[in-house]
Amino acid sequence: MFKKIFAAAIGGIIGAIAGFVIGLLTGTFVGGNYMTDFVFNGVRGYEAVGQIGVIIGVPLGAILGILLALKQMKRNSGKS
Repeated sequence: MFKKIFAAAIGGIIGAIAGFVIGLLTGTFVGGNYMTDFVFNGVRGYEAVGQIGVIIGVPLGAILGILLALKQMKRNSGKS
């Protein structure tokens, strides 16, 4: 049980970091090229859409990381 919780926690952390990076880069790309007049949280353009990318990317990455870690633990539990 402890291994499963530990794997889920590590998967969530790694997924959140990956979601942060991917969300930030995607948001800045979209904001810098297509949404230059978009305003959010007092900033405009790539900075605004980059923040939204981070806000969406971190929880999504954490959830996917947890699910992937639990799936991997389930797959490896049958092997000895």
